[in-house]
Parts: sequence; structure tokens; C-alpha cells
Amino acid sequence: MNKLIIAAGTGFLGQVLVNHFKDKFEEIVILTRGKSQTIDGIKYVNWNARTFSGWENELENATVLINLAGKSVDCRYTPKNKKEILLSRIESTKVLNKAVLNCKNPPKQWLNSSTSTIYRFSLDKQMDEIDGEIGNDFSINVALSWEKAFFKTETPNTLKTALRTSIVLGKKGGAFIPLKTLAKIGFGGKQGKGNQFISWIHEEDFANAIDFIIEKEITGVINVVSPQPVRNADFMQKLRKAVGFPFGIPVNTFLLKIGSFFIRTEAELVLKSRNVIPKRLLENGFKFKFGDIDEAFTNLLKK
Repeated sequence: MNKLIIAAGTGFLGQVLVNHFKDKFEEIVILTRGKSQTIDGIKYVNWNARTFSGWENELENATVLINLAGKSVDCRYTPKNKKEILLSRIESTKVLNKAVLNCKNPPKQWLNSSTSTIYRFSLDKQMDEIDGEIGNDFSINVALSWEKAFFKTETPNTLKTALRTSIVLGKKGGAFIPLKTLAKIGFGGKQGKGNQFISWIHEEDFANAIDFIIEKEITGVINVVSPQPVRNADFMQKLRKAVGFPFGIPVNTFLLKIGSFFIRTEAELVLKSRNVIPKRLLENGFKFKFGDIDEAFTNLLKK
């Protein structure tokens, strides 16, 4: 494969993908809000994710475009932050649609971030891409608007896939680092009632799944999650065991909401039951390396 473009590729997930694909593509270009430069053979090109400024020329003759742009949801849902969360996703997706249509030789495939949070809170039904039930709240409506902005513009020469990704567990970034720290200092008990499901995926499986989707040219919406959602209480118990700490103080819903306020985030990120499964990945023959949470934790804690 010749050329990979990753929009907003300097964060945790972007670096996971760069490490995975660096020997598979002749050229990798990262669209970033930082300065334009080349580091270790990776080309970084400045963009503001809203308007053209020359970065759009990089899309010519690209094999694959992956868009990871969007303000982090790990913040308080103030009116200002809500607006930024929504617009950062919609505007970047719209300007990329425009750029793709303007290309003489557009990217062959475009994978756009979405989220497994698009499905409703569920303690019983497992949500797949076919029968999954969409809910109605701020986060879900952001996801719906995001996918609508992605798919409503037809790109006849570019295949499109929306990645409904869960929490990605990695050694150097994402949610695993603070969770591991909590478990090591005795606060690794259940959060809220503890019966809510966590949909998750190991960083290696995340990168391998993206590779698989590209190779198989799978289009439409696809759940990028492990096959085994885990209840919060079980997730934390297994994490305590993995880090070797004998107990974990539980945090009830009331305290969680107070704590979330003080650390400027939302309790919903922990309390929502995301019971999502990767039906389309499995049906297409994808094999998970870390489908079991115990195996994932053991790997992530290796030095």
C-alpha cells in the first residue's frame, strides 16, 4: 500500500495506528494542528480541521484516509464543551468530504471515527450493527450527527466505513493508565452499581481490526470492540488481581458524580452500560488476539 493519511493522528489512537502501519505503507501523513514537519519518516501537515489551507492536496493518490478528529469527551458537558464536542466532529468530517470530492485521484478507502456509545444503555441485550438499538441522549445524538455528516455526502470513488469504537486499552495512553493507577492505590472497586457493561478492545486488536477492515474493504458501520463485554464490577476485580492489589474501595453513584465534578469530567463515561459486540468483524472472519479481559490485562501490564 502506498499512502496512509491519518487526520488528527498525534494522539493515543493515532500513534497506535502509526506503529502498526509504519512498515506497511510507503508514506504516512498525519494531519495535525501542530506545525508541519517530518519526524522519523512520518510527514506532519498542519490543518485546522475546518478549512482548506494546502493539506487537502495530501489526499491525492492516497490509499487510505483515517479520520480520528474530535474533542475529547473526557470533560464537563457545559454548553461550550458540548458545542465543541459536536462541531469538532461534524466540521472535520464535512471538510474531509469536500476535500475527497475535489481530488482527481481520491483515497480508495476512508475510515471515520464513530463510537460504540451510539447504542442505548443496556444491561441485557447485546448490541450489534444489525439489531442494536440507538438511544437518545447528548452523546448518542453527537454520534448520530457525526455518522450522518460522514455518509450523507456520496463519494463515488472512495469506500466509507464508520468505526463504532469502544474504550481502547493501551500501555501508553487511553483509559487503562488511570484505571490501573486507581487499582494500585486501593480505589479499584466497582463504580456505581457495578452491573453496567464495559465494551473494550486491546490496542493491538484495535490496530489489527483497522488493518482487517482495510484489507477486506468492509464498508458501512462496524463495531470495533472485543467479543466479550465485561460488567464493571468484574472488570475492576480482574484488574485488581492483575496488578496484585488485594482489595478495592467501591465508589457509589453519588460519590462518583461528585468526584466527576471536581476532576472536570462526566460520571456517564463510567456509569453507562455499553453492551456492544463485533458481529460484522466476527462474521467476516476476524480473529481477536485478546478477546479475554484477563489476557488483555496480563499483556498490558508486561514491561
